[in-house]
Amino acid sequence: MTEEHENRLSPASAMDDLTQGEQRAVDHQSRPSAALIHETIRAEGERELERSAFALMMSGLAAGLSIGFSVVVPAILVVALPEAPWKHLLTSLGYTVGFLIVVLGRQQLFTENTLTPVLPLLRNPSRRRVLQVLRLWSIVLVSNIAATWMFAAVLAHTPVFDAEIRQAIATFSASTMASPFGAMFLKAVFAGWLIALMVWLMPASGDSKPFVIVVVTYVVALGGFAHIIAGSVEASFLVQSGAASFGDYAFTFFLPTLLGNMVGGVALVACFNFGQVAPELQQ
Repeated sequence: MTEEHENRLSPASAMDDLTQGEQRAVDHQSRPSAALIHETIRAEGERELERSAFALMMSGLAAGLSIGFSVVVPAILVVALPEAPWKHLLTSLGYTVGFLIVVLGRQQLFTENTLTPVLPLLRNPSRRRVLQVLRLWSIVLVSNIAATWMFAAVLAHTPVFDAEIRQAIATFSASTMASPFGAMFLKAVFAGWLIALMVWLMPASGDSKPFVIVVVTYVVALGGFAHIIAGSVEASFLVQSGAASFGDYAFTFFLPTLLGNMVGGVALVACFNFGQVAPELQQ
């Protein structure tokens, strides 16, 4: 085959034969590359690292309160639906509501931040970057957890929901602290992995972002995986209603879940996905 014939068949040459409108149509149909997704999330991470402590705190509080609906809606469905083998399949859909509010509302959720601010750190590692990431993590995590305790206090100590719904919350919240440390850690790894993957998928999702959020968080609910913020609403509800101690919250739920979510998000998503695009970024 001649060089001229090879050039005629090359992708670049083929694109040159298209009209501008056709080229735009091809670009529109093409999937974003991994490097483009990485740079989109990294740029967002850069902005998040520069936000003020007050802005991060308020956004974190909003997210912690909003995620409470991932506990309330399933309880309402548990009460409303008849007993049936498929009941868990429908009640698990309620778990997605809080995440839809948080992600589409651009509120700060700790598990999302196991990816977004980590990519700038991996791209340009430095002491300043490490301190920025630790600052963001600490502010968001503390504000998320504080808000979950406030939400759980309302559930436990006010009549905003009737006794039947509160009993449903207590019943399925009991599974939050029913696993030993190792099992809880592994469940949390899967949850952190899935939530960080959800963030990775968002730049390529376009108008399908709500669908991506629902599918990924639905899998978290179906699998009974442990999420540090949504689970904190359940665990702190048990503490405030007298069904568990603060020690149970801290060592049976919080510690293994936090560690697992961080391993799932940072190691399995941030590091792996950075690794696949690192050679391209260095060119």
